[in-house]
Amino acid sequence: MWSWKLVTSDVELTLLDYLETKGIKLDDLVATALELFVPHPGVETREKATAILTDEFRNAFLDVDVSCLVVMCYEAEDEAKAGRIPNLSKERFSGRPGLVTDELIGMTIANYIAGARGVFEFVRFDQQKPGILSKLGPIVNDAIGGLVAGCSSNMYSAATRHSRTG
Repeated sequence: MWSWKLVTSDVELTLLDYLETKGIKLDDLVATALELFVPHPGVETREKATAILTDEFRNAFLDVDVSCLVVMCYEAEDEAKAGRIPNLSKERFSGRPGLVTDELIGMTIANYIAGARGVFEFVRFDQQKPGILSKLGPIVNDAIGGLVAGCSSNMYSAATRHSRTG
């Protein structure tokens, strides 16, 4: 069962609060995104990238649908580790051929946050598994990868829009 409160007085738990209970901080997410950072018009420096990424993550943390998908992945991973997902043995979960569902959910999260550009970005993060992604389980790493990819993609899009308008 849950070991954290859903509501503290009148303030709802954010996705960042949830992730922190799992050992993931905002700085970890930003650092992971920055590992694949490529300077781009409007976001030429890591400092600019950090500022925009921080805003993008803060927006994503408040979205109930992103929260549901990420929490669902943590729960699915726990169920898979315990051997409680029908037709998925513990051996298959930890080996190959593995699942496709985790990539689909990661792509869904990236797509939800940033559209097709987010999915493109997800592929980069999924292939390289930078930062915290390499330390997470097989389902959760794709959920967090989708979150990072969507926010990273939005960073580039926001920077491009800003550089065009001055």
